[in-house]
Amino acid sequence: MTAEPLKIAYSPCPNDTFVFDAWAHGRVPGAPALDVTFADIDITNAMAERGEFDVLKVSYAVLPWVLQEYALLPCGGALGRGCGPLLLVNQHSLTRDAGVDLTGKRVAVPSERSTAYLLFRLWAADVVPDGVGEIAVMPFHEIMPAVRDGKVDAGLVIHEARFTYQDYGLHSLADMGEHWENTTGLPIPLGAIIAKRSLGAERLRQLADAARQSVRMAWDDPLASRPYVLEHAQEMDPAVADQHIGLYVNEFTADLGTDGYAAVRGLLTRAAAEGLVPPLPRDALAFE
Repeated sequence: MTAEPLKIAYSPCPNDTFVFDAWAHGRVPGAPALDVTFADIDITNAMAERGEFDVLKVSYAVLPWVLQEYALLPCGGALGRGCGPLLLVNQHSLTRDAGVDLTGKRVAVPSERSTAYLLFRLWAADVVPDGVGEIAVMPFHEIMPAVRDGKVDAGLVIHEARFTYQDYGLHSLADMGEHWENTTGLPIPLGAIIAKRSLGAERLRQLADAARQSVRMAWDDPLASRPYVLEHAQEMDPAVADQHIGLYVNEFTADLGTDGYAAVRGLLTRAAAEGLVPPLPRDALAFE
């Protein structure tokens, strides 16, 4: 009897479709079949909190709320260097020359349960002495237009916006990842792959192996994933999609390793100290 496909949800972003292409299309030997749902990260975060789906791509920021039911897989996610969220302004708003003053200002963010938001709040705790003004949560694709049109004073953006924000006439006020790296020396933890603990230790090891093989197969033959990547890239320029993959799919995607786990623990420990997330239980990040 054929086992039911595992229900998995990840974003349509190029890094996720690149990573999961081989697995999703049955090219990873021995890997379980997948029933794929595409959803933005704020939606998958909420799915995880409700205990939906067997496997999910989520923000590292949501882990303190979900690790009792889900295990963090040691591969398949997104960490890196030089790839952090940016705080953007338009030419009529804040500028570097004017200094960092967000007091009373309206800042758009994609989610308050996102890693980007935690990095922003940790940056603000160090750099903005009087605290930030109003936080406005809005869909990621609406943030740059809102900053451009003056609906908000600043906007926190992620992913491919690093490569396209100048097309909107915007400027980078600060790089959250640069601040994180300068203060910790660690890579920037962005997106995690989690799986239901109820699947059992053997199954979790099988899923980690499948994710790792899928990543390596994508590296070995990048053109194989291109149709899948571009199909879901939301009209993104192919060159931008390639930059996106190059930035977010790296050695930490194949294996978190010592630095990867240290980055995750560091982020969540610092965020807990600021009251942004619940404290992380001991051994909560253990794979098995």
